[in-house]
Amino acid sequence: MSDSSKSNSRPEGPWMALKKAATRLQDWFAMQSVAAKLGVVALAVLIPATAIYSAMLLQRRAALADAVQAIPVATPGGAAALDERLPVVLGGGSLLGFLEAEPVEHITVIYEPQLFSVRAGIVLVESRGRLHAYYPSDIETRIFAEKAVTAPWGAKLAFVPRGELAASGQELLDRLDQRFANARPQSADDGWRATASGVLSALLTIGLLSFLAIQLRGQFKSMKFIEPSQVSGSLDELVGMDDIKAEVGQIVDQYRRRAEYAEYGIRKPFNVMFSGPAGTGKTKLASYLARELGLPILFHSAAALETGYVAGGSNTLNRIVAMARRRKRSIVFLDEAQDLFMKRGGRRKFDDDTANTLLALLDGVRTRQDTEIIWVVASNFNSATLQMDEAMLRRFQMKVDFRLPNRDERLQIIHHYLAQRADKVLPDLDLGHLVAVTEGRSPADLETIVNQAGIMAVQAGALIGADTLMQAAERVLVGNVNTSTTDDRDRDRRIIAVHEWGHFLVDLERERRVTGDDWSRILAEMKTIKISLKAIPRNNALGFVFYKQGSSLLKTKGDIEHDVRVLLGGMANEELFFGEDGTTNGAYNDITRVTQLLHHAVGEMGMYRKTRLNFGALSDGQGGGRALDEETRNIMEAQSERLYDETKALLQRLMPLSEHLVGKLMQSIEMDLAEALDEIRRFEADHARDAGAP
Repeated sequence: MSDSSKSNSRPEGPWMALKKAATRLQDWFAMQSVAAKLGVVALAVLIPATAIYSAMLLQRRAALADAVQAIPVATPGGAAALDERLPVVLGGGSLLGFLEAEPVEHITVIYEPQLFSVRAGIVLVESRGRLHAYYPSDIETRIFAEKAVTAPWGAKLAFVPRGELAASGQELLDRLDQRFANARPQSADDGWRATASGVLSALLTIGLLSFLAIQLRGQFKSMKFIEPSQVSGSLDELVGMDDIKAEVGQIVDQYRRRAEYAEYGIRKPFNVMFSGPAGTGKTKLASYLARELGLPILFHSAAALETGYVAGGSNTLNRIVAMARRRKRSIVFLDEAQDLFMKRGGRRKFDDDTANTLLALLDGVRTRQDTEIIWVVASNFNSATLQMDEAMLRRFQMKVDFRLPNRDERLQIIHHYLAQRADKVLPDLDLGHLVAVTEGRSPADLETIVNQAGIMAVQAGALIGADTLMQAAERVLVGNVNTSTTDDRDRDRRIIAVHEWGHFLVDLERERRVTGDDWSRILAEMKTIKISLKAIPRNNALGFVFYKQGSSLLKTKGDIEHDVRVLLGGMANEELFFGEDGTTNGAYNDITRVTQLLHHAVGEMGMYRKTRLNFGALSDGQGGGRALDEETRNIMEAQSERLYDETKALLQRLMPLSEHLVGKLMQSIEMDLAEALDEIRRFEADHARDAGAP
């Protein structure tokens, strides 16, 4: 497969960024509940309302302050204009009525400077030897300010800042404030009301923006539609797997000619199921499909639907649908969806609830606005070995089964990735071993190997060659290796060498017989590629063998027996070198595999007995079979003993060669197939020459 789809890296302009933010906000709003929508709308209305109210109050206070400041001041002197020795009485009636009816000696206006204006306070009128205190209303203050320009008492006005009063004057004003508390004019409250309203508007704005930012950030991480223009690459760039591309081509054709398909009764939006091993390009192919159809696509992990509470997954699905409906036509891609295909019932309630919701949605999302959603689900589900929910399967008109690439396809894929860095690759590479050793590996694994080879080539300051690719394959498929952990463990290294040469020599003996000692064919067909005594830290292994993976699906009885002999060769060689008491538990995996092979041959295929019955079919369906019958056990033990004896007899004859190879491997730490075959041919030539010498 080709490279993963990537978003364009060109910088976005402010208009595009604003457009994307608006789209994300619309998506978030579309998938909210009615209560959440009403709450957001209420906040959005309340923010400008409180701001307007605060502005109106500030404007009214500013107008009043201007009117007060317009009053002419005829008597300077500040605090000295207030005679605190006079008795103070509360004024009766209106201030203006009193000024018109009574003789006035002096008028003192006590005011308070504000941040943005002036607040008129108490007015003290000196008349007949007393101070008459008034706390005028807003209207009265405005009229008072207008009449002061022409009224005879206007020349008797004096303004005194409250802060300049003496202590006794401050005490007097405090008492008057307390007395007038219940009759305070509106202008006295406008300040704190305007401030509170402004602060509330600011807090609501900050709160709403913060809430939306958190929500959109979470939405951006979990649910985001990708436009087709953001996907790089196309179906034409896919390498190998032409059968899968043909299936996808059918999807494209059905979508583009849906009117013609409708004439044949195919009207439902079609749903597509991708299944197959990991790393085979399911997600990549979905993105290419979206680009081919010109549809936005949403990538979401089905594992995220497992919220752990009832309706959690179904609510997420409904939010996805709400986002998709805004776009009329779109693709929704659910990855890792294998759990959704398990049979319902007997599981956790929230799992069944999610599956039921998806079943309803897969029936076809159509509205009067002609909304259409193409659901593409991907899983590693193997329908041949696991039971799937029949109702869920029926919702998928199209199924695309992904597979691992064959030999020719692996070669094409490796060439494709190498072509992307052609100027850094040596010409005429022999990729035979790399293709062979990657049997059963996905396109993603092949890409990783080529990338690792590039890293190693950069570090070495050289071009990518066949050796570099094989080293990269070893790094990716086996892991980091080193020799330091085994330097002080010669005994263990020798046991490993004896064990691995036992496997190798049993396999080699058959290849020599089949090919007639054609060493070039042996080099091409033997499964062993390298034997190494380097340790693998990640699993504490003290060595490893690099094998080609077998691609043959059909095995004869002779093939099975040969596989058993090869597996038993390690333990048999240990017994020949170190005695029966010297065998180790290193053969545990070999013995397990031998048991499985013989049970398959005897219990499932009926080999070595007259009846052809599959006793493995009597499994109870819970992962374990019934107790092994006595006859099958006896046949398996007898065949295992026979094959082990044959293997040990073969290796007994080859002990000198085996001893020679063990010594060479201990010296070189690792040997590949070509080196091993050359060493064997030299040993046999020297041995034949010595035997023929007089």
